[in-house]
Order: sequence, then C-alpha cells, then structure tokens
Amino acid sequence: MFNKLLAIYKPAAFTEPLPADKVRPAYTRMRWQVMLSVFAGYAFFYFVRNTFSLAKPYLIKDYGMSKGDVGLIATGLAIAYGMSKFIMGSVSDRSNPRYFMATGLLLSGLINLVFPSFAGSVAVMFVLWFANGWAQGMGWPPCARTLTHWFSDHERGTIFATWNLAHNVGGGLVGPVVNGALALAAVIAGGAALSSGLTFHIVFYVPALLAISAGLLLLVFLRDTPQSCGLPSIEDYKDDHPDTGVADPERELTSKEIFFKFIFNNKPLWIIAVANIFIYVVRYGVLNWAPTYLTAAKACPAGTSRWMFFLFEAAGIPGTLLAGWVSDKLFGGRRSPVSFIFMVLVTIAVWVYWKNPPGHFLVDALALFAIGFLIYGPVMLIGVSAVDLAPKKAAGTAAGFTGFFGYVFGAVIAELGLGRIVDRWGWDGGFILLLGACVVSMALFAATWKVHHKPDR
Repeated sequence: MFNKLLAIYKPAAFTEPLPADKVRPAYTRMRWQVMLSVFAGYAFFYFVRNTFSLAKPYLIKDYGMSKGDVGLIATGLAIAYGMSKFIMGSVSDRSNPRYFMATGLLLSGLINLVFPSFAGSVAVMFVLWFANGWAQGMGWPPCARTLTHWFSDHERGTIFATWNLAHNVGGGLVGPVVNGALALAAVIAGGAALSSGLTFHIVFYVPALLAISAGLLLLVFLRDTPQSCGLPSIEDYKDDHPDTGVADPERELTSKEIFFKFIFNNKPLWIIAVANIFIYVVRYGVLNWAPTYLTAAKACPAGTSRWMFFLFEAAGIPGTLLAGWVSDKLFGGRRSPVSFIFMVLVTIAVWVYWKNPPGHFLVDALALFAIGFLIYGPVMLIGVSAVDLAPKKAAGTAAGFTGFFGYVFGAVIAELGLGRIVDRWGWDGGFILLLGACVVSMALFAATWKVHHKPDR
C-alpha cells in the first residue's frame, strides 16, 4: 500500500510520441496549460503563507505578544521552508510535480484552517507555522522542474520572470481578498463591527479554503514532462541544447550526483546562495513588517496598511518582467549585473521609506512601490541563475539550495532578528540592518558579474 502511494509521486513515464503534424499545436497548448497551472498554484501558496503578516498586528494588540514573539513564530516557517525547499527540492527532481505540488498546497491550506484556534500560544503556533513552512517548501521546486522541462534556455529569463509574478499576485491579493471577506462578513452581520477574534480567524480561513480548491485543480491540470505527453524534449523542439555538464539531459540523476557534482562543487551557485540571504533580509524585512511598521511608527490605519502591502506586491509585477527581459536581451543571459543595478536603487528606496515622517502616506506608498518594483527582480534572477548553473534534472535542488540560504538565514534574520532589534533599538536599528543587507548583496552580485552557465568541468 505504501509503495503504491509512493509510486504516485514518481516521474510520469514517457508515452508513445504524437504524430509529427500534431506536435506543434499540442506543445503550444500544453505549454500554456502547465504555465497557468504552476502560476496559479504557486500564487495560492502565497495566500497561505502571507496570512501571518496580516495577523501580526492582532497578535500584538489583542493577544499581548511582543514583536519578538511574532518574529519567533514567523521564523518557524522560514526555517522549515528553507530546509524543505532544499530537501524536498531533491525529492521533487525525482517526482511528478502534478501530485507533489498539489500535496504541499493542500497541506498548507489545512494547517491555515487549524492555526488561528491556537492564538496566544507561542509554542503551538510556532510548531504549526513550522509545519506550514515544510508544506510550503513543496511549491517552488516542482515549478522549477516543470518550467525547465517545458521552456528552453534562451527563453528562460522571460519565462521565469512571467511565472515569478505568481509571488506578487498571490502575496498581494491576499490583502484585498481578506478585506473583501471582512466587508462581506460585516454585511452578513447586519453592519455590526466584527470582533477582533473573528477578524483574526477570517484572515486565515478564507485564504485557506481558496488554496485547498487550487490544490485540487492542480491534480486535474498540471502535467510532468513533455515526453509524458507524447512530445519531444524541449531541447529538441526548440533546437536549443545548452551545455549543462551532462551527456544525456533526459537521464534522471541520482541524489549523490545532484548534490556532490552539481550543487556542493559549484562555486558560483554558492555565491548567489549567500547573496540570497541578504536579498531575503530586505524582501521580508520590508514586506512582512510593513503592516506593523506602518501602523506603529507611521500612524497608518490597519486597512490602509493592508492596501500598501498589496501595493508592494503589485509593484513587483512590472519590475520582475523588466528584470527578466533585460537579463535575456541586454546582458546575454547574465543575471547578476541586473540584480546589482536593481539593488542600488532598492537601497535608495529603503532609505526614503525609513526617513519619511509619519502621516505622509503617499510618500510611504511610493517608497514601498519602488522597493517592491525592484526587489523581486533579484529574487527571481537568483532562482533563474540557480537553474542556469545546473542540469534540468537538478533544477529543483539547485533552486532549493539558494532558497535554503534565503529562508533559513535571510528570512530568519528578517523575522526574528529584525523583531528583536526593533524591540531593543527601535525601528532605526531595523533599517540600519536593512541597508547593510543591501550593500552586502551588491558586493556579491559584483563578484558574479560575468557568470551565466555552469563553468566547464
């Protein structure tokens, strides 16, 4: 029984090739189908990840938690997600993303349904949010596997940039969706004000139910490799055969090969993984603390702060597309120069966000828009660099490796570290940390300025 269950997750077998005259229309249709599937699926992963950021002000105000307490709980997800993204990334490279990704999304949705019932218990909330982080780690790697099998090397920057908008769509829409759900609940209640407890629960319940529905749809629409659909490999279809260090790009690699030949012995991959630490400090240091910072330090109403949370994510859409296009078209597939330039501008925007006086909400909104526009370019390009630097059969592990550094170190610093720093030295101390992270990331991108594909072995 257990072996039959595990068999579900094995990569789909190759099927009999389609007739030549049907290959092009089938490839076009299936590429749209898998792109829309991984895009929508990953967007809903963010629905059940960003809920905690919206809940932080309620935990601090109504449940007596400190910023350090909520930072600790959020750290549970960051640590688990980083570990899971790496470990489950290796599993995903040898699994069918159709079932692997759906399982993670369903589990994350179920945990979000349970989570608010334990509000006030730091220990239990930490454990549950840690479990959510592990389920969340089953999202990015199967997307990397899917995209590298269905889209060729020379279109990868633009394709990954397009898919990466799922971060912004899912992460941004959760705020307005929750606002809409709260407004609907108020109407149902006859216009009466909702209690803080009910509001807190709705913040988790609505995104969870939507994510569970999306997980079921992944089971219907997502597919594994082109060959499992009777189509040729993407390299043959596009006549695009990059040198990724393996003689047979279709051979499933062993875990030993993936880790010791293509991951641990890959110096450029290590550099961008370390850079990811500091990118995530800035990304989550600004994003996840925005509702708290805006309400506590800028006298911003909670509803307005949720819309600014959305603005940050929405701004990442054009910024990510621009970064992918520029790296493909102007820098010949090199990702670090674009990331360096974007981080210079991020540094300026973070400084403005910090120094803007309370009450000037338009300036705060513009600063958050600029940070969101710029930070998601490097976030996306680090993932693209990772799959550029490894064979496609190791794409999930390579992406998980950079994600491990980003979450286990970067997001932990952004959540727990920033929370403790703000508790002790105020928001000024927190922003000094953010600006320092910007500077270090620029130095690391400068060190990989000329890197594109994996170096010759």
